[in-house]
Amino acid sequence: MTSVRDRLQIVDPLDTPGWDGRVTSHPDYSFFHSAAWTQVLRGTYGFGPLYFTVSDRGRLLNLLPVMEVNSALTGRRGVSLPFTDECPVIASDSTSAGELLGEVLSCGKQLRWRYFECRGKGDLFPDVPASVSFYGHTLALADGEGSLFAGLDSSVRQAVRKAESAPVEVEITNSPESVRTFYHLHCQTRRKHGLPPQPFSFFENIHRSVLSRGMGVVAVGRHGPTPTAAAMFFHLGRKAIFKFGASDPAFQHLRGNNLVMWKAIQWYCRKGYALLDFGRTSLDNGGLRRFKLGFGTEERRVDYFKYDFRQGSFVADRDGPSGWATWVFHLLPLPVCRMMGQLLYRHWA
Repeated sequence: MTSVRDRLQIVDPLDTPGWDGRVTSHPDYSFFHSAAWTQVLRGTYGFGPLYFTVSDRGRLLNLLPVMEVNSALTGRRGVSLPFTDECPVIASDSTSAGELLGEVLSCGKQLRWRYFECRGKGDLFPDVPASVSFYGHTLALADGEGSLFAGLDSSVRQAVRKAESAPVEVEITNSPESVRTFYHLHCQTRRKHGLPPQPFSFFENIHRSVLSRGMGVVAVGRHGPTPTAAAMFFHLGRKAIFKFGASDPAFQHLRGNNLVMWKAIQWYCRKGYALLDFGRTSLDNGGLRRFKLGFGTEERRVDYFKYDFRQGSFVADRDGPSGWATWVFHLLPLPVCRMMGQLLYRHWA
């Protein structure tokens, strides 16, 4: 039997015809394996794609997608993948996955990376310690709207009805205007949580490479003419993911976030999608965890791992900015927060 090394190819999805078809032929694919997401990351931040693949007569067997990040502030490293909730390694078994990882680490050593981070350990690396962990939540859509609504927590059903009676009206679209509306709310939400917003160019590239190609939607809730809540979703094949949510805190009492999410669930259910992923949630974010569990989701643990080339070992990490940094961003005016996001995100990947 030939090894992974004998059949390994390092490819750029943007130069590989039929890439998304190859990806979706494997049951463990996600939207983040798509060429569209590759284009967003490269187009916004200039990251270089190095996708480690093994195929058999055009059929994808193994995949570990990597972006090389080269920052004057934070150094050169490999990430699978930047700004991605979870990007599971595709492999037939732990032996193949281990060989694939070995090839990535060998490449990283040659390229003088500081570290390699994989955002989705799964069950393929039982002996590799997690660097940081999150909650993941998924909702199966096959049972239909009636069963899905009945599966909502009673408080969520009440919140949906309250928003409908307010009334909050929800539009699901992929228009440039919806992206601008979302971004306005997104900036408010990020500052509230003590984080700078991603640069608007990131969302422009999302519209250009994802939404305008029919691979995602924005759900916008309005009370009269005023946007109160919005959420951005991506999809590939029969799987969808909730990537970003935002709202105006002045209208929180209308429960627009609940209605926006429910209307998106209805939309994906009616379009015949099989699964809606709710993205990652920090272990200490009890409010967001309850929000996602309230929609009848199934909870799991999402583990990342990180290999430090200087130490020659897997290392622990921490879950994003904290302490004084979040306090500062919480106090800064929105234009300053946006400017800081424009400057910093490429180095945070």
